[in-house]
Amino acid sequence: MTYKHVIGFGVAGNFAGHLEQAGEDKDFLAVEVKEAVQPKAIFPFYVPSDKAGFLSTYPLSSEVIIPPNDADNLQIEPEVALICDIEYQENRVVALKPHAFAAYNDCSIRKPNAKKISEKKNWGPSTKGISSQVIAVEHLSEGGKLDNFRIASFHKRGETISRYGEDSPVVGYSYFHEKLLNWIVDRMNHQQDVGPTENIADFLADAEYPSQAVISIGATRYTEFGETTFLKSGDISMVVVYDGTAYSPEAITAMAEKQSFEGQGISALVQSVA
Repeated sequence: MTYKHVIGFGVAGNFAGHLEQAGEDKDFLAVEVKEAVQPKAIFPFYVPSDKAGFLSTYPLSSEVIIPPNDADNLQIEPEVALICDIEYQENRVVALKPHAFAAYNDCSIRKPNAKKISEKKNWGPSTKGISSQVIAVEHLSEGGKLDNFRIASFHKRGETISRYGEDSPVVGYSYFHEKLLNWIVDRMNHQQDVGPTENIADFLADAEYPSQAVISIGATRYTEFGETTFLKSGDISMVVVYDGTAYSPEAITAMAEKQSFEGQGISALVQSVA
């Protein structure tokens, strides 16, 4: 499955502690927030328009990560991605309607001098990841299907498998349910080109108001291993979004050791690093 006709956004700072671990909290000092736990911004990672420069390159893959030539500090970012319909009125976004979700790797370069978040996110084809195992969902309201899910991630180098991110409940996101969707809608309409953030309404206009978006809603905290281990050629990255009422963290770890994730209620993304 490809999403070449779909615009791609990510949410920055939606899991307490992640930005600090990634050394990116200082990037957002100029960004005003109304409450301490509020995410910092949304950022584009793919815009289906010739006007979008490097962001017009389709970066998603379900199988491989191609590292940049000039960076040795590439990290897995384990997330949930929502596949949403976008509703407009007079070229303003009025609603996001999630209809599916999947495991996602917001693979990122730690680039201290980047002017915009997006500069760390899309450096060519196969630089991010979304699982081909997509799970349908009717809504994002409290008590819905996604509330039961958890996010786990693993790193394999040679024969050694390590937990990369903390095994975390999806409801552990700072903003979730309708609060998250309403905040994203507001950012789509009102976010400005200030500091590391960009004017999202301009990207929607450049893409001629696409009907769908893939939105990654934030990376979990790293384990100590994940915080200090960067990807190398030959590594395997695994991000798993799984039903925590059906599988234990131990069961998911056992699947990771076999590099095989099977069963209902699992969306797994396994990528090899080129």
